Amino acid sequence: MTVTSLQRPFTVVSLLPRLLDTNGDAGNARVLAQRIRWSGHDAQVVDVHSRADLPEHVDAVSIGSGTDAALVPARDALRTLVEDLRVWSNSGVPILAVGTGWELLSWGIDLADGTVLEGLGLVAGQAVPRVTRATDDIIVASKYGRLIGFENHARDYVGAVASPLGRVVYGSGNGDRTSGPRIEGLTMGEVFCTHLHGPVLARNPALADHLLRAVFTRHGLEYSRGTAAESVDETAQAARNQVAVRVGHSPE
Repeated sequence: MTVTSLQRPFTVVSLLPRLLDTNGDAGNARVLAQRIRWSGHDAQVVDVHSRADLPEHVDAVSIGSGTDAALVPARDALRTLVEDLRVWSNSGVPILAVGTGWELLSWGIDLADGTVLEGLGLVAGQAVPRVTRATDDIIVASKYGRLIGFENHARDYVGAVASPLGRVVYGSGNGDRTSGPRIEGLTMGEVFCTHLHGPVLARNPALADHLLRAVFTRHGLEYSRGTAAESVDETAQAARNQVAVRVGHSPE
């Protein structure tokens, strides 16, 4: 095992992967861990299904997306972790939440039958029903580069105007606005919320590396992408370019 200056592996927590992995988004935790290993450090992924599974140290957190049938059990499980999530977010631990995992962190979810599922209230905004489901590729211009993924959601998101992940170039993102550019996602410190599946970090390694720089900085270390990541990142770029060209945009 490679010994880090921490004298322990970096620990990436995957929250509720049994309930929140409909689109393979639990794979984001494995992407972070592998890129840490490629940088020359040891890393582990810990699946957390209940508070009893929490490791002693947490360096990054990944929350995936699930079905509406799993909303209540996932919300109830996350409620037992709400203070931990609050501490992590306030102390700069990177948290990535995708799809319904993001919605559950919000003020609440307005369901199609008119009922409201109360969220954890950790990020601003709430999810509201769409007229038609968004199922298509999505391209987002962001400070982390051009992000490309696939969106698959039956709800828009309102209340994230002040802190979006980026501007929608193609696709729906948080939903149509009556004025101004369409936006996608939400950021709050080192908390990142998005509709992008893929998994998003596998398809957009620049965003993964931003999260990892935050991970390393918390421990006074400098993150450097390993040489083993270069060919993988070239493959990811080719995949993003293929999507971009297919929907009428230029490659990078």
